[in-house]
Amino acid sequence: EKAHPDVFNVLLQVLDDGRITDSQGRTVDFKNTILIMTSNIGSQYLLEGIDDAGRISSDAHNAVDAELRAHFRPEFLNRLDEIIEFRPLTKANIRGIVELLIADTNRRLADRQLSIRLTDEAKKYIVDGGYDPVYGARPLKRYMQKNVETLAAKAILADGAGEGDVIEIDCDESSGEGALSAAIIHGE
Repeated sequence: EKAHPDVFNVLLQVLDDGRITDSQGRTVDFKNTILIMTSNIGSQYLLEGIDDAGRISSDAHNAVDAELRAHFRPEFLNRLDEIIEFRPLTKANIRGIVELLIADTNRRLADRQLSIRLTDEAKKYIVDGGYDPVYGARPLKRYMQKNVETLAAKAILADGAGEGDVIEIDCDESSGEGALSAAIIHGE
């Protein structure tokens, strides 16, 4: 939706003929190519129109469809084989991504024979702090780097973690606001 209108004319040529010719007369074959295009058009309807089970309401689907038809020319939309509406990430999805990010961090720490473990309270705190339904998981990685990896690095430097040690990240919510803390568990 952000592209210049001429881009759609080029895409129409690709979608119609399965090929494109550049300004120097060279032809590129697109016959065995799958084009994946993304758009944020209608995303606000998807955010608002999803139920607890992750299903998109028919009202949201219709609103997205109407907005697509208002923005794109019919000849462009008619050449698309399929339009897929992605559901926003849920907190359960974000929790799974937190697990993947910690596993990745632990792979990087493996050469030092160290690992990070998150308590359930810490995971909940991270999910709540790093979850943004509008931006999805993008802010989560930065949140983990800033709040978990930095905290673990400070604990390693301050407490002299050694081979086989585990850096346990916990959340103390006794103050009402919650805060992450790190402790070294030696030789686990």
